[in-house]
Amino acid sequence: MEYPVAVALSETADELPVGPGWWYEPAFEGERLVVHRSARAVRCQSRSGRTVTTAWPDLAAAARAALPAGTVLDGEAVVWRGGRLDLAAARARAAAAPRGAVALAAERPASYAVSDCLALGGEDLRGRPYAERRAVLLDLLHDVPPPLQPVPATDDPEVAGVWLEGLAAQGVDGVVAKRACDPYRAGRIWVTVRGGARGSVEVEVVGYVGPPSRPHRAAVRLPDGSRALSQALTAPAAAELARHVRDAGPGRRARTAGGERYTTTAGGMFAEIALAAARDGGFTVVRLR
Repeated sequence: MEYPVAVALSETADELPVGPGWWYEPAFEGERLVVHRSARAVRCQSRSGRTVTTAWPDLAAAARAALPAGTVLDGEAVVWRGGRLDLAAARARAAAAPRGAVALAAERPASYAVSDCLALGGEDLRGRPYAERRAVLLDLLHDVPPPLQPVPATDDPEVAGVWLEGLAAQGVDGVVAKRACDPYRAGRIWVTVRGGARGSVEVEVVGYVGPPSRPHRAAVRLPDGSRALSQALTAPAAAELARHVRDAGPGRRARTAGGERYTTTAGGMFAEIALAAARDGGFTVVRLR
C-alpha cells in the first residue's frame, strides 16, 4: 500500500442517518493517526499525511509488538485523563519535539482507538465493504491489550442515540455513521453528528492572515464554496494552524470574495465553525482538526 494513505473523512449533519445498512461508532476526540506496520518498522501518519512516528513512541512500540507485518490501521490517538478524553493533551503530544516526546508519553500515555483495518498481511482491504473490514479488525485485535483497541460499533440507531447524548461527559465528540457496504476511500464518505455542537459544520482551511509563525485569523472554504475569514483565533488554534502552515510550505497571496487578503496554505486541515455565525459573517473557529 502506498504511503501516505489518503484518509476518509466525514461531513457534518444535525441528525443521525437511519435505515438498513447504517453502522455507528463513537467519535473519539484526539489526533487522527494511520499506523503502518512493515516487516522492519512502524510508521505513524497524520491526517494530512505527515510522518509523526516520533510524537507517538508508546503507540509505535505497541504496534510493533502486537501487529503482524503488512498491517495498516486507521484511528485516533487519544489521551484519557480523569476518566475523560483530553484533546489538549493529545494535541500537546502531537506537537511534541522528538527530544521531549518520550518524556511526554510517560506523563500522558496515549491510547489508539482503531476504527478501520486498511491492510492485513500486505493485502489492501480498502476495496472491501466496511462490514468486512470491521470483522477483520475485531479478529486482529481480539487478544491485543491496550493501548490498541477497536472502537465500539453498532447498527442500532437507538444505541447510537444513547452514545450521542450520554458519552459527552467522557469527552466523546459525537457519533460517526458509516454504510456497511461502503469501501474505504479518500473524501467525505461518512457522516458525523456532534453531541455538543449541533448546528456546526466542518470546513476546509485554505489560508491564514498574519505571520506564518502565529496566524491571527483562518481563511476557510464555506459550504457554498465561498472563502471567508474567521474572527481572531485562540492561542491554541493559532499554534495548531502555524504547525500546519510550517509543514505545508510557502503559500501565495489571495483574496476572499469580499476583497480581504490572506495567504493560502495546502489542504489537509479543517475547522469546525457554527453555521449561524458563518451565515452572519465573522464566525468563530470552534476547533481545528
